[in-house]
Amino acid sequence: MADDKSAKSAQQEGERVPTVIVDDLHIVYRVHGAGSGKGNATAALSRLVKRQGSPNVREVHAVRGVSFIAYRGEAIGLIGSNGSGKSTMLRAIAGLLPPEKGKVYTEGQPSLLGVNAALMNDLTGERNVILGGLAMGMSPEQIRERYQEIVDFSGINDKGDFISLPMRTYSSGMAARLRFSIAAAKSHDVLMIDEALATGDRQFQKRSEERIRELRKEAGTVFLVSHNNKSIRDTCDRVLWLEKGVLVMDGPTDEVIKAYEAESKK
Repeated sequence: MADDKSAKSAQQEGERVPTVIVDDLHIVYRVHGAGSGKGNATAALSRLVKRQGSPNVREVHAVRGVSFIAYRGEAIGLIGSNGSGKSTMLRAIAGLLPPEKGKVYTEGQPSLLGVNAALMNDLTGERNVILGGLAMGMSPEQIRERYQEIVDFSGINDKGDFISLPMRTYSSGMAARLRFSIAAAKSHDVLMIDEALATGDRQFQKRSEERIRELRKEAGTVFLVSHNNKSIRDTCDRVLWLEKGVLVMDGPTDEVIKAYEAESKK
């Protein structure tokens, strides 16, 4: 608690406080048995027990030597073509992927909100709000206080009492809106949003962008992965451009997006 107070005090005095340090990060995926189509589960288990490598192992170097520092109060966009390493980067920062080489240092516990963020399909939206809040470290009292705000923010009850229905009855857009609303109900040291706003309508995107700005003012750091450059421009003050796992450019939003769009037109 004392460290948190001193960090906020330092920020108020104008000192930049790091929240994420990525140092020469390499992430490698290994796909075993790629392309062979041969063998069976027993043979695979036998190789594991005997510590024998598969004759067909393909390595995918998803992130290649990336380094950067993120600071309190920043909103950072991640852009790049499909397969450029954006989502992999967020998963590594969240501690979900071990580095092949390099280090990731974070302040507090980063929260990753993605399109596939876990909600229980057989439970109602109401129960998911409660479970999601508890999973983020909110107390039952805090959840009760913010419950209606979460539901209203998501807008899923605008055309009926959907919050009382099982999640499996929701459209992908409704589910995405509820995920974001739950995650945005509390402040985060580091909040990472991976395409979670893509399925919302424009009205919801505007509310989400405003909430991201509020989270920044509350001394957090926000990472946003999106293929919508307008959303990145409206929300972020800094952009990281990744291609084939390499950090191509890191700088002010307009500068980086203009360079990215110019390259995309070639």
